Amino acid sequence: MTPAFTNPGRFWRGNLHTHSTRSDGVLPPEEVLRRYRAEGYDFVALTDHFVGVYGYPIVDTTPYRGNGFTTILGAEVHSGAMANGELWHILAVGLPLDFAPSNSPHFRPVADQETGAELAQRARDAGAYVAIAHPEWSGLTMEDARAIDAAHAVEVYNHGCATGCDRPHGFHTLDLLLTEGRRLDLIATDDAHFSEPDHFGGWVMVKAEENTPEALLAALKAGAHYSSTGPELRGIEIEGRTLRVQCSAVAAIIVQGQGSAAVALHGNSMTQGELRLDRLEASPWLRVTVIDRAGKRAWSNPIWR
Repeated sequence: MTPAFTNPGRFWRGNLHTHSTRSDGVLPPEEVLRRYRAEGYDFVALTDHFVGVYGYPIVDTTPYRGNGFTTILGAEVHSGAMANGELWHILAVGLPLDFAPSNSPHFRPVADQETGAELAQRARDAGAYVAIAHPEWSGLTMEDARAIDAAHAVEVYNHGCATGCDRPHGFHTLDLLLTEGRRLDLIATDDAHFSEPDHFGGWVMVKAEENTPEALLAALKAGAHYSSTGPELRGIEIEGRTLRVQCSAVAAIIVQGQGSAAVALHGNSMTQGELRLDRLEASPWLRVTVIDRAGKRAWSNPIWR
């Protein structure tokens, strides 16, 4: 039903949005990666800001791979103005080291630079997994969001935006794009700078046979992952108008669809649940949220009916 639970392999925990002293983070790359590894992460993408003031960094993190831990090269790329006049922020995981810089000398739009959509497409063409970063934090309009045709996903939870300004979400953007027919997945990230408690709060669980950059990127692009701030999703299946979920112990299981369509199941220490989908019959897509007693959440990618 969804590749996260039907594809072969196992789940690998990773963070796709992280910064170091190569841009505006406070820790050097080796210490950032050491801390994630010490916290039990299987992989990290170091995504420093790809702007001229920092020398357009795509940090070579290959020396820090090994002993069950890997890295994916990437960057947070910037070019062009959004509707509010600010510079685009686009996450590109899986960039080659020789990815050509955009004309983005700093964090303000300038004349004669690529649009955000053009830069996102160029990153995707170079092999990257592309996500629209922190829509709520950016003040993204729907016109902005529609422009990024190359996106694989929307960043629906950003832990740094949660701790820094209480604007962590991208669900509104995602759900409206889904309703318009856009086939997008979702990711949760840290956007860690280590200048505040912005780390180890949001991650992806990627289903792949190997913990290698190539296998992880292929799984991400195939939608074989879910996102979490705590709970585990262990299975989702649909039979007729019934959806069944297996998970770690949670207090709520919610299925959302187009518009106001939703159904919820509440209980104590639930590790499985069964929900009728009658209220979502008209929705071409649905997604699942589980919430534990501490308020931590996990989210499935959208499932198209």
